[in-house]
Amino acid sequence: MALSDRERLDWLRLSRTQNVGPVTFHALIRRFGNAGEALAELPRMAQRGGGKVFVLPPPEDASREMAALEKLGGRMIAACEPDYPTGLAALEQPPPLIAVLGHAHLLKKEMAAIVGARNASALARKFTHALARDLGEAGLVVVSGLARGIDFAAHEAALEIGTIAVVAGGIDIIYPPENAALYEAIRERGVILSEMPLGEAPQARHFPRRNRIISGLARGVVVVEAAERSGSLITAQYALEQGREVFAVPGSPLDPRARGANRLIRDGATLTEGAADVLEVLAPMLGGAFREPDAAAPLAPAAGLEDEADRIRARVEEALGPAPVEIDELIRQLGAPAAAVLTVLLELELAGRCRRQPGNRVAWT
Repeated sequence: MALSDRERLDWLRLSRTQNVGPVTFHALIRRFGNAGEALAELPRMAQRGGGKVFVLPPPEDASREMAALEKLGGRMIAACEPDYPTGLAALEQPPPLIAVLGHAHLLKKEMAAIVGARNASALARKFTHALARDLGEAGLVVVSGLARGIDFAAHEAALEIGTIAVVAGGIDIIYPPENAALYEAIRERGVILSEMPLGEAPQARHFPRRNRIISGLARGVVVVEAAERSGSLITAQYALEQGREVFAVPGSPLDPRARGANRLIRDGATLTEGAADVLEVLAPMLGGAFREPDAAAPLAPAAGLEDEADRIRARVEEALGPAPVEIDELIRQLGAPAAAVLTVLLELELAGRCRRQPGNRVAWT
């Protein structure tokens, strides 16, 4: 459904609220039906979770961000709207809102992601240029992260055909600065995309969120060069979790930049020597629906849950610790109604006392 202007501002305020990540955002929408009702209940829920002061983002801040985005020529697309990319919409917890600058119609096309080392070798950059060009000529929009090295080569080669740059800061922040000319070229011919607020400088904790979007948009992710424990391998891991295809370009065992990609091949990634290897795997799925998670049932009314939540609150808090525990395991051990356990965890998270971890896990902050 398309949001009204008022609903879009409520979604933006809720998504910008402290301690509200994508998981919590969607849980609140499921419970209250809309962002406006959720905003009204947040201070009380945080207080129930043990929080002392809970400050909502002022409506004026959301209005200013929306106006600034429109002035740039961009737009905000909500996860419930028809223009939201189908790949992201199929994720279990999609970014509630994405800011888009450029030609948004590209978001409706089939995509392939190319990622790799920032300090890429000359041969790897040459290979990436040819790969991105050939994938684009085959009808795929190339997605990458606007970084140095492999990302730069992928975007540059796909400019004339279609490319999407997912950035770790606000879409008005050019990072790294030396990619300013490429940024402007993509803005003119492709798409700049981010889930971060305007004016937000990239920080280390933002890059995994960016990588999750890169893989989520695409049918598959090609890793050209990647050292062990690199951001490119994080993108590949997200792709596997999201049910996307993973491709890797082999490299010399003497080059540390090839170790990550070579390991991916050992672990089952498709060995890639050119666009034909990618297209052979992706062709049967192009034009089809993305695999979507099971629809989550609406949560019971808050009033009915709160009494049960109060009865089990001490047991939930006792079961939590500094080491992350799977929420399903927590529910099983407590033998309590799942909705009540989730209510306690939601209140604790809003209070800033516990945090979500990858893999549907939770721990004390």
